[in-house]
Amino acid sequence: MEELPISSRYRSRPDEPLAEQERAELNERLNAAFADGALVEEEYRQRMDLLFAARTLGDLVPVVQGLPASPTHAVPAIVAQDGRPGELSEPRRPRGLAPLAVGGGVLLALLVVLLLVLLLG
Repeated sequence: MEELPISSRYRSRPDEPLAEQERAELNERLNAAFADGALVEEEYRQRMDLLFAARTLGDLVPVVQGLPASPTHAVPAIVAQDGRPGELSEPRRPRGLAPLAVGGGVLLALLVVLLLVLLLG
């Protein structure tokens, strides 16, 4: 099994009390590792027992050691889908100053054309 680096919070702060949020996150990681086949059932059960008996971060070393790393990114909002795949979504309306800038540019172009027609005509 891979040794955790000394910089890991489980080794660098072993006496720090375990927060329930940390326990919940590790529970999700263990479930995902088991579902993905990274842990066999007996190892999964042993780690779950250790997780729920743990009181400090140091107690979690055997739980997290060799566990696949948790993702360090979220799905970008542009990739997230509101509907089912293949469904058309509602068109998005432009926001902010973009519609004003486009409208102002078109108006300016029309004024320039009008002035040129008057001056050259």
